[in-house]
Amino acid sequence: MRRLAGLLVVPLLLLSAVACGNDKGSESTASANGLPAITAGAEFGEKPTLAKGKGDPPKELKVEVIKEGDGATVKKGDSVTVNYLGQAWDSDKPFDNSFDRKQPFDLTIGAGQVIKGWDQGLEGQKVGSRVQLVIPPALGYGAQGQGDIKPNATLVFIVDILKATTIPASAKGTDVAQDNIDLPKVGTNTDGKAPSITVPKKDAPTKLVSNYVIEGDGPAVKASDTLAVKYKGVVWKDGKEFDSSYSRGDAPVSFPLAQVIPGWQKGLEGKKVGSRVLLVIPPDMAYGDQAQPKIPANSTLVFSVDILAVL
Repeated sequence: MRRLAGLLVVPLLLLSAVACGNDKGSESTASANGLPAITAGAEFGEKPTLAKGKGDPPKELKVEVIKEGDGATVKKGDSVTVNYLGQAWDSDKPFDNSFDRKQPFDLTIGAGQVIKGWDQGLEGQKVGSRVQLVIPPALGYGAQGQGDIKPNATLVFIVDILKATTIPASAKGTDVAQDNIDLPKVGTNTDGKAPSITVPKKDAPTKLVSNYVIEGDGPAVKASDTLAVKYKGVVWKDGKEFDSSYSRGDAPVSFPLAQVIPGWQKGLEGKKVGSRVLLVIPPDMAYGDQAQPKIPANSTLVFSVDILAVL
């Protein structure tokens, strides 16, 4: 499973939790708390510009609501669509922003897809809000930095929360018979926990397998869709797990279908939202002769995928 690309994705950054401040601000462009002010583009939806921070940056996460929206409150596990601009505290030049790309950014709150300052700072905010986040290094990129971000940098973001979607905990629908003894069997539990995957001691199929385990009643997935899913993957040869969204917490993972391995693209297109799908992916539709962490070269892969929502 290819990880999502993007500056904010830090799947291996293991940092201790830091207390979160939640400082509600006014709707003015200047901060009442000594945080960098918006000097242009003050309205929700406009690309902002930010002044350089003054003095020493705060040591804890600071969250200031510049303009509060009237939409739903963002919860852990929600899939959220945002526009953002980010720069270092001691700079007045952004290191990244989605406004110029004209392509909002999708993330799942609490899934560990982004730096911890984002997960903590956006939870509890309302859709339609413009929020300023000031993120200390321990909740950002720490001593290692990232790209143009220097080590131990305090980061400042302006984030416009465009949309939030509540994601079910599990696939739900009609169980489908798994009566082919040559294929793996997948558990049908719907409690949000990882299903079992039992691989038969047989030769792996040479063509893609995409079968319903639980058939939902949602719309059919399109190739252009961005999905929220939970998944578990094992290697056919030994049945050993190599990746699982369940092991990283309760939150689902979101991604454009066009950005994952071909076996996922072909295997999930046309399947109904709300379903659990068995995918058996031959090497030529996975990673081929390129070994990956916990995946030997030329491996056939087996996945259970819960298609929870289209975003």
